[in-house]
Amino acid sequence: MQAVILAGGQGTRMHSLNADLPKPMLPVGGKPLLQHQVEWLKNFGISEIILLVNHQKEAIISFFADGEKFGIPISYYEEKIPLGTVGGVKAIENKIKDDFILLYGDVMVDIDLHRLQRFHTQKTSECTLVVHPNDHPHDSDLVEIDEEMKIVAFHPKPHNPARYYRNLVNAGVYLFAPSIFNFLKKDIKADFGKDIFPKIINQLKMVGYNTTEYLKDMGTPERLKKVNEDFLSGRIAAKNLIRKQKAIFLDRDGVLNEDSHLVSSVGELAIYPYSGSAVKKINDSNYLTIVVTNQSVIARGKISEEDLRVIHNKLDTVLGHDHAKLDAIYYCPHHPDKGFAGENSKYKIDCQCRKPKPGMLLDAANDFNIGLNESFFIGDADRDIEAGFRAGVTTVGVMTGKGMIGSKLRPDYFFRNLADAVDFIIDEPYRSIFDQVKKIVQKSGKKPFVISLAGNTRSGKSSLATYLLKRFVKENQSVLRINLDDWILHRKERKTFSVADSFQLPKLIADVEKILHGKTVELPGYSPHPSWEAIPATYRLKNESIVLIEGVVALADEKLRAFSDLRLFKQIKPSEQKKRFVEFYRWKGMDSESIETLYLNRKAGEYDIVEKHEQFADLVI
Repeated sequence: MQAVILAGGQGTRMHSLNADLPKPMLPVGGKPLLQHQVEWLKNFGISEIILLVNHQKEAIISFFADGEKFGIPISYYEEKIPLGTVGGVKAIENKIKDDFILLYGDVMVDIDLHRLQRFHTQKTSECTLVVHPNDHPHDSDLVEIDEEMKIVAFHPKPHNPARYYRNLVNAGVYLFAPSIFNFLKKDIKADFGKDIFPKIINQLKMVGYNTTEYLKDMGTPERLKKVNEDFLSGRIAAKNLIRKQKAIFLDRDGVLNEDSHLVSSVGELAIYPYSGSAVKKINDSNYLTIVVTNQSVIARGKISEEDLRVIHNKLDTVLGHDHAKLDAIYYCPHHPDKGFAGENSKYKIDCQCRKPKPGMLLDAANDFNIGLNESFFIGDADRDIEAGFRAGVTTVGVMTGKGMIGSKLRPDYFFRNLADAVDFIIDEPYRSIFDQVKKIVQKSGKKPFVISLAGNTRSGKSSLATYLLKRFVKENQSVLRINLDDWILHRKERKTFSVADSFQLPKLIADVEKILHGKTVELPGYSPHPSWEAIPATYRLKNESIVLIEGVVALADEKLRAFSDLRLFKQIKPSEQKKRFVEFYRWKGMDSESIETLYLNRKAGEYDIVEKHEQFADLVI
């Protein structure tokens, strides 16, 4: 396959950087952008490159010559006068032998070209546009595609404020069949996006290849700076789909927007005020942002798939105002139960995509080469958590929406809302703690190595314990986690507000000693929410190399402390602890007066006592 690069633009907005160089020759990571493009095309087996040049062409021709030193034949066509983005493409028609790729010389691109070529062939396309969501859809020319990826409309800016549009932008990389030349005129100034594509949309087969890979024009000094930062950080290469990706999957209703039960109109979609900044934070990381949502409103006959697309267009538009974007949305329109008035029988099937089945996550993993073991799923209901477990991702529950009320499953992590969950995943606040603990464990050489982790309720110690466990497991260390909450008496059985009585401390100490000596201990378990069933717990030390004892009273008694080789304490400011306490008990359904009374009782009988256990810790977090 041949490639054509439009490298004749003047780049007037870049003159402040270097007026002596044409825009494609400005450096990215120490070498010209155009060289990055040439090397990328060669690496993916392109047989020949034709450069269309005009402004300051000498700098380009003298640098690349015939392409011998780059291992690929390079030839040139000079535009005598600037002819827009279509350039002199029509003039080189006799040089093009078959389907060819065309790109602009100011776009930093690193995509899996083989994947693009396969898509182009499978779709029997004559004109394939690489498209992607971006972080400023409100001032971008947008592309509309249907379910078969056929391009059905172009929406130039400024957009109609009365409409919502999908965040999908022409990226400036095209794969054409020679039939495109039938629609180009020689020596006529024109632009593909504005003058050619809208006119021929129904005259040849035109499809959109939607990708999450790196495509960014560097037409301003600010964008060039960002491209350089992304190149030096390795972000550009990492986004190529030849490499495994990682994703944060999001349920929609109750996570991104209020769960009003079966959202069936644009007006009912109320997006949480923090969703935009949370999604933007994912966008700025190395994670993809992918929504997976059950939408049985379609099977129930309340809306059509076209109606749902409009709702999702609103989601795209509102997030776009915060410069945030969704890389993909997967939805299941089905429902297995039949026989209801108004239902759409076409969608009343037992499918493989409806959560708790993991079909949508598995489809996304296939489409975007996602490593599921490095990915997360944030949801508000059992079906989300089960789908995540079955797909092999780390699961995260939130208190918003359904709030995991009535759950029979326990997510790996549990946070107040999407913003808190994303902060934890992206910031990895305990990374340095794990590194410290790992060094201590390695230096000791003791097996099993016993770690105790204490701290007041709502301090974040459970999240820390889960993080330590998962990191050790990734490093092929087996871990037995002993959750001391399993010893908590039901409230009706407690005689006092004493923390020692609540945790049955004498029994707890005796049981932990049994476990560490290889004996089996069975417990009825503890439920942190009235609607949750307690999950019975069985503890038995087998050949685990690490034992992690986690709970409020982990450092409460001298004998309990003596079991440990390393004692940790998770600290929290009293004001922050009370804030989290109030939020937690509101989630449990208590009113403000009852929460305040409970807090005062717990403060004297538990919190002030546990706070003093910090003095026994080897490491305070």
